[in-house]
Amino acid sequence: MNLTETMTSSELIFDGRVVHLYRDTVTLPDGASAIREIVRHIGAVCVVPLTDEGDVLLERQYRYAVGQILTEIPAGKLDAPDEDFASAALRELREETGAVPRELIDLGDFYGSPAIMGERIRMFLAKGLTFCEQKLDEDEFLEVFRMPLRDAVREVLAGRIADGKTQCAILRAAAMTGMLTAE
Repeated sequence: MNLTETMTSSELIFDGRVVHLYRDTVTLPDGASAIREIVRHIGAVCVVPLTDEGDVLLERQYRYAVGQILTEIPAGKLDAPDEDFASAALRELREETGAVPRELIDLGDFYGSPAIMGERIRMFLAKGLTFCEQKLDEDEFLEVFRMPLRDAVREVLAGRIADGKTQCAILRAAAMTGMLTAE
């Protein structure tokens, strides 16, 4: 069955620094037309930094859009559309936590709200960490802390970690390290 929608026109409604809002006209699989308002985004990365002791480096950060402090893994947007995801992940991990991994494992993509937003977040697991100086962006304020991976999984399953990319990446990392099985 063909489920593909084909864009027939696109209008830029808002061109922001981070997001770009478009109103597209699409042809549906049955030939009818529909309007789709979507946010285009350059893309991002997130990293589950896992210490040799089995702790995850997490961050508490105020998120203005939801008006609360969230627990998240290190993350950030790409600097350019063609930036290598792994390079961006290494940069963000070092800037936010000061951690430099010996090994970076690709955990796949995460789409947080694909009905309205095209942001693709590539997830990684970082292992074999060494530490240097943290270098936060000028407008970035966060608190880094450690939690055993097993406890982070419990926090996700209990609903106490609300950030979607963090939930998904922690569960994938736990499965990859053998803590969880995908049965």
